[in-house]
Amino acid sequence: MRSWLSGGVYGTVLASALLAALHSEGAPYTPYYDAAWIMITAGTAALAHGYAHHMGTHRPGSGMHRWRQLAWALADEWPVVIACWPTVALLVLAGIMGWPENDVTYAGLTLNAALLFAWGTFGALRAGYRRSPAVLIGFADATIGLLIAAANAVIK
Repeated sequence: MRSWLSGGVYGTVLASALLAALHSEGAPYTPYYDAAWIMITAGTAALAHGYAHHMGTHRPGSGMHRWRQLAWALADEWPVVIACWPTVALLVLAGIMGWPENDVTYAGLTLNAALLFAWGTFGALRAGYRRSPAVLIGFADATIGLLIAAANAVIK
């Protein structure tokens, strides 16, 4: 449970940051290219995180073969990749429908802020928080997404 919650938050923040960073600013808009790069980056980040976790926790002679342990550590990172799918789906849909880049970027950042709110609230409820504190935690997580959107607006 903890793994997919943290992976979901990490993947959603990663998708937001990449969506903002890939905003073309005058270059031709390439939503399919952006979607592909988000998935490649998410996959690479998941593999690197799983490998680092394996290297940091692996102990020789622990009973399970090291390659099997590595495979489990890598497989445990799937939520990072899955959490990027809503942003990727939005970009693919934008490519199909011909939506303008600014609208797609802001819609994606708003969607991801809402997803971060949901991840935070759900995670807090699962951890035993009551509704009001859980909603506040959800808002704190959503603030991460809003900070990315604000940074995108200021930098671009």
